[in-house]
Amino acid sequence: MRTRPLKVALLGCGVVGSEVARIMTTHADDLTQRIGAPVELAGVAVRRPSKVREGIDPALITTDATALLKRGDIDIAIEVIGGIEPARGLITTAFEHGVSVVSANKALLAQDGAALHAAAERHGLDLYYEAAVAGAIPLVRPMRESLAGDKINRVMGIVNGTTNFILDKMDSTGAGYQEALDEATALGYAEADPTADVEGYDAAAKAAILAGIAFHTRVRLDDVYREGMTEVSSADFASAKRMGCTIKLLAILERAADGESVTARVHPAMIPLTHPLASVREAYNAVFVEAEAAGRLMFYGPGAGGAPTASAVLGDLVAVARNKLAEATGPGESAYTQLPVSPMGDVVTRYHISLDVADKPGVLAQVATTFAEHGVSIDTVRQQGKDGEASLVVVTHRAPDAALSGTVEALRKLDTVRGVASIMRVEGE
Repeated sequence: MRTRPLKVALLGCGVVGSEVARIMTTHADDLTQRIGAPVELAGVAVRRPSKVREGIDPALITTDATALLKRGDIDIAIEVIGGIEPARGLITTAFEHGVSVVSANKALLAQDGAALHAAAERHGLDLYYEAAVAGAIPLVRPMRESLAGDKINRVMGIVNGTTNFILDKMDSTGAGYQEALDEATALGYAEADPTADVEGYDAAAKAAILAGIAFHTRVRLDDVYREGMTEVSSADFASAKRMGCTIKLLAILERAADGESVTARVHPAMIPLTHPLASVREAYNAVFVEAEAAGRLMFYGPGAGGAPTASAVLGDLVAVARNKLAEATGPGESAYTQLPVSPMGDVVTRYHISLDVADKPGVLAQVATTFAEHGVSIDTVRQQGKDGEASLVVVTHRAPDAALSGTVEALRKLDTVRGVASIMRVEGE
């Protein structure tokens, strides 16, 4: 066993970074045995050096992350700063100075993953990022290594714990969106500004990363269709229950039937209670992978939090450290298929549409005709009303999103349609 330690620079020491430092210290002997050499925390780059960080030697603290990476004795950098800059510049600097990188930065990888992978390959170094998607759940490495010999056709999952907590509370308690969000905030599941979570930006970044791995093609954040969940209402959950469904914010990645393109999207959807994802409660994450040979696989666990995310970071640290000792690198970017990402209009799925209509004869026929004129077949219709007003709920068969959009636009022009109360996709059937 090598006695000279591998030296690690920790970039960022917030909730995740502090847990990484703690585990590196408390599990130092075990990590040494698993890696084949000691790993030593050689420096911790932070913005506020005066903050007390329990368990971390103050002598390791620095505000100059660039100088830390340029020291010449750093083997591995762990980036848990988040955001685009300065993280991007620091990772680039690390590669230029022979330092492999472990990152938890989903936003950066979704936006500039291709360039970062290219830089790592150019310098013969590793870029690992298990913690960037679904926290502690082993997902990135199984998809890009364990399933490397298979063909993944579809990935569907809950990849944001905050939104799942909110939707679960709305479903189980009948709470409204704001009430459930307030509870999530009070418990620390939601940030003071929850926009990144509830508007789907966080899930979309993770979707871009997973799509690239699953389909061996480059998918950027801008390629992912994104729809938030702030408009989901108690009425939507009542409708879902009548259909034997619940509502989840899903990331859905699909290979086209002809294999010539892929789609990537994030949006709320109704899923049957019989689907495995329907039973994912609280702030947990779960990802359902459908592969040609392996069949259907489910990955489940805590998707966020300091300790769970740090677990994924440390797993990458062990893998990268072993590669360093072997003077080798692990798998890099696989984008050989170069498949185009189709627009949302090409996606084919089912829809649940709730309309406010006039309660008078002929309305249903008029609505049905509008659907038929746009090539959207109706599966079921439910109507109820009184005092001249009515609610009409239409569930369609599978149809392209563009056809449904045209249908809704035409419905809004009918004088008998007072408004479109909600539109939601139906998945998992």
